[in-house]
Amino acid sequence: MSAVTGPPPELDERRDELTPMLQQYVDRCREYDDALVLFRVGDFYKTFCGIAEEVARICELTLIEREDSTGTYTAAGIPVDNAAEYVERLLDAGHRIAIADQVEDPSETTGIVDRAVTQIVTPGTVVDDELLSPDSTYVGAIVGDDDAFAVASVDVSTGECRVAAAPDRASVREEVARVGPAELLVGPGAPEVDAACPTTDWDDDAFAADTARDTLDAYTDPDRFTAVEARAVGGLLAYAEYTQGDDGALAYVSRVQRYDAADCLRLDAAALRSLELFENRAGGEREGDTLFETINETVCALGRRRLASWLRRPLVDRRAIEARLDAVDELATRTLLREALRDELRAAYDLERLVSRVSRERANARDLRSVAGTLAIVPELKDALADAEADRLQRLRDDLDELRETRQLIESAIVEDPPQEITEGGVIRDGFDDELDEVRSTEREGRAWVADLEEQERERTGIDNLEVGHNQVHGYYIEVTDSHLDSVPEEYRRRQTLKNSERFVTPELRRREDEILGAAERADALEYERFCAVRAEVADAADRLQGLADALADLDALLSLSTVAVGPAFSRPAFHDGDEPLAIEAGRHPVVAQAQAEFVPNDAELPAGSVALITGPNMSGKSTYMRQVGLICVLAQAGGFVPAESASLPVLDRVFTRVGASDDIAGGQSTFMREMSELTDILHDATADSLVLLDEVGRGTSTADGLAIARAATEFLHDEVGARTMFATHYHDLTALADEREGVFNRHFTAIRDGDDVTFLHRVDDGPSSSSYGVEVARMAGVPEPVVERSRALVEGGGDDASADPEADGSAPAPTQAATDGAGADSAGESTAPEADAGPATPPGQQTLPGVEPSTPAETDAVVAELRDLDLARTTPIEALNRLQELQDRVTDE
Repeated sequence: MSAVTGPPPELDERRDELTPMLQQYVDRCREYDDALVLFRVGDFYKTFCGIAEEVARICELTLIEREDSTGTYTAAGIPVDNAAEYVERLLDAGHRIAIADQVEDPSETTGIVDRAVTQIVTPGTVVDDELLSPDSTYVGAIVGDDDAFAVASVDVSTGECRVAAAPDRASVREEVARVGPAELLVGPGAPEVDAACPTTDWDDDAFAADTARDTLDAYTDPDRFTAVEARAVGGLLAYAEYTQGDDGALAYVSRVQRYDAADCLRLDAAALRSLELFENRAGGEREGDTLFETINETVCALGRRRLASWLRRPLVDRRAIEARLDAVDELATRTLLREALRDELRAAYDLERLVSRVSRERANARDLRSVAGTLAIVPELKDALADAEADRLQRLRDDLDELRETRQLIESAIVEDPPQEITEGGVIRDGFDDELDEVRSTEREGRAWVADLEEQERERTGIDNLEVGHNQVHGYYIEVTDSHLDSVPEEYRRRQTLKNSERFVTPELRRREDEILGAAERADALEYERFCAVRAEVADAADRLQGLADALADLDALLSLSTVAVGPAFSRPAFHDGDEPLAIEAGRHPVVAQAQAEFVPNDAELPAGSVALITGPNMSGKSTYMRQVGLICVLAQAGGFVPAESASLPVLDRVFTRVGASDDIAGGQSTFMREMSELTDILHDATADSLVLLDEVGRGTSTADGLAIARAATEFLHDEVGARTMFATHYHDLTALADEREGVFNRHFTAIRDGDDVTFLHRVDDGPSSSSYGVEVARMAGVPEPVVERSRALVEGGGDDASADPEADGSAPAPTQAATDGAGADSAGESTAPEADAGPATPPGQQTLPGVEPSTPAETDAVVAELRDLDLARTTPIEALNRLQELQDRVTDE
C-alpha cells in the first residue's frame, strides 16, 4: 500500500557513519520497510531526506535543514499533540504509518533514548478517536483453496470479528461489498475483487493452515471453523496484532463469530449501490440522501453501528423478523417508554471502543469514568423495561448487565473529573489506598509548612517584603531585596543572585523541599500503579462489558426503528409464506418522499413468479418506483416499519438490481459490459424467493440486439427462475409478452401532453404506455430548439412509437415492433409491415426522411437503420446535431 518503503537511501548507505539517533531511525525504517516511519524526537514525529520531502508535500509542512557532525539533512516534523490530522492525510495518500515512540524516560536515560514502533496505522486498523468515525471500520481478508473461499473481517477498534465461507468467486465479491472494509488483505488463492478500498498483500505464511490455527487458538477454538475459514481469520488476526505494535494486544477480540451468508437477505454490490442504502449514486454527502441516514434516529455510537449492521444483513428468519417487529411495535406505541429509554441512552458512551482501549492498556482515567457513566444508566433502563411485553425487549432487559462491582470500583478509585494524563497525579480518590493517602499527607504537611514559612520569617527577621517562592530549576527559596540584606539571618544560605534581590535557602527549608518532592514523586508513582491495577481489573470484565454493549446497541437500534415508525405514512409490514402476492398499498420511497412534500404514493403487486413490465415517459419515476419496492422489502426484513399504508410481503432470500448506467473503464468494462455482467449474476443466482429489479436492460447496444437480450432475459426469469421481477423498459415491444405468458403483466406511468408541454403524474396504472416522450424530455432539459424540432420530425416520419395520438395519457396499447421498425412478423410468422409506397423515387420497403431527397436505396436504408438505433436519451445536444448533419449529408443528392 505504502508508496514509501525502507529508509532513505542517502542515510541507509552510510548508516554506520551517522549519529546514534539517525542510526536508530534507519534501523526502525529497515525493520518496518513496508511503512512510513514517524520517529519521535521530543515534541515532534520526524522524518528525514526523501521521506521528509514526501511528508512535507502531503502534509503541507515546511522542510528544515538539520545539521550534525556527520552532515546536513532535510527534515520534516509533525507535532505529537496534533499528529492525527497529519496521519489522516498520509493515510489518504496511500501510506501505511509506523509510529516509533520513545519507550524510555529521557530523564532516566544515559545516552540515546530507545524508540520502538508501538503502532502501525493503516486505513482498516485505526484505533485513535481522532481518526475514527462513529461507524464500524473493518479490515477484511480473503483466501481461497481450490473451489473453497472465505471472507473474514475485524474491527480493531471494537473487537468485532467475523468469518464466512463463500462457495464461489461471486459470493466472495458479494460478501466483501456487504462488509465494506476500509482495507482488504488479499491472501493466497484469493479471487480478484473490485474492492472500493486499498488492498494489502500480507505475509502468505500468516495464512498457512498451521500458522493461522496457532494464531486463532489464542482467541477461540480453531476446530469451530473449516480449514479455509481458519486460514482467513487466523491470517487476519495476525495482521491486526502486527499493527498494534510490540505487544499486539487483542485480548478483547474474544468472540470470533462464524456465520453463513445465506442466513441473511443477500445484497450484492450492485444492490447496495443502486438502492443507495449507505451511499448515494451521485456521490453526495447530504444527510438523508441514503436509506441509512433517513432512518437513523439512534442516540449513541453503539446503536448507529448496530442499525447499519441490520441494514447490511436483513433477516431471513420469519420468526426473528416478527420478534424484532414486535419490539418496534411496542416501542412505537408506548411513547413515554420510548422517550424515557432514548433519554437514558443519550448518556451512553461508546462502550465497545472503551473496552478495546482498556484491554490494550491505552485507556486513561477519563475512559474509565466513561465506562462507569455508561454502567450508571443500566439500572434505569432495566426499570423502564420492567413491564415490557415483547419477547425481544424482555430478553434485552435480562441482557442489561449492571456490573455493579466494576462500576463501584471505578467510582471509588477514580476522581469524578480526572486529568487527561495518568502519570502526573490527581487521578486516584482520597481514601482509596492507605499507602497513597499517607504519602499525600506527608506532601500536604510539607506544603502547609512552606505556606506558613513566609509569615513566620517576616515576623522573625523584621523584613516586611520577604517572600517564599518556588521554581522548577532552583526549587524552594526565600527572596530578600537588596535594601534588606543587612537583616538576613546567619543560617540563610545564598542560592541565587538577581538584579535587585538575593534568594536564600535554610537547612530546614531544604529538608522540607526534599520531603515534599519525594512525597510528590512517590504519590505520582503510586497513583499510576493503582490506576493500572484498576484498569486491569476492569479489563478482566471485558466479556461482560461487551455483552452489555451488544444489548445497548440492540436497544438503541430498536428505538431508532420505532421512532421512524411513528412518522407519517409508516405501517407494520405483514409477512406470509411466499405463495401470496407481494402487495404494497400506497408505497413511498423512504428517501425521496422525505425530500419531496408532493411525493405521489403508488401501489405494487407482484404475485409469486410474476414479471411486471413497467413502461412510461422518461422522468416519470419508473426507477424510483422500483427502488421503493426494493427498499420497503429490505427495511421490512431488517425489522422496520415501512413507508406504505400496508405491505404484505414474502421473506426474500436476495434482492437483485440492474438499475442505472455506469462503467468500469479501469477494470476493462464498458457500460454495456458492466450491465451484462450484472445481468449474468442475476440470471445465474436468482431464485423463486428473490426480488429482481431491472431497468433498461440491453440499451447499451443496437436496438435489435438489445431488444433480443431484454426479451430473452425476461422469458428466462419468468419461465426458468420464477423470481418476482419488475422490469422498466422503453422497449415497448416487450409489452406483448403479457399476451403470451400468464405471469407477465403491464404497468405504466401516466403523463399528459398539452402541445409541447408534458406533465408527469408519477402515478402507476394498468396496461402499457404508448410513448416515452423522449423528445419532450430533451426539450425540457434545454436541448436547442432546432435539434428538438428536427428530432420530432424524424420520429414522426420514421414511425417511432411517439407517433401515437399526441393527446394520449399513456394508457393506449403500444405499437408492435413492426410499427416501430417498419418491418417484422407477428406470432404466426406473417408480415405485419404496412405496404410501402411504390413511387419511382422510393423502391418498395425503403423509407424516406421528410424534406430530404433520397440518395441510393441502400444508403437510405443504412441511414434509417442508424437513426432507429440512435439512443436520444444518452446523446448530448452537440452530438445529436453533428450526427444529424452527418446522416443528412449521406442521404441528400449533391
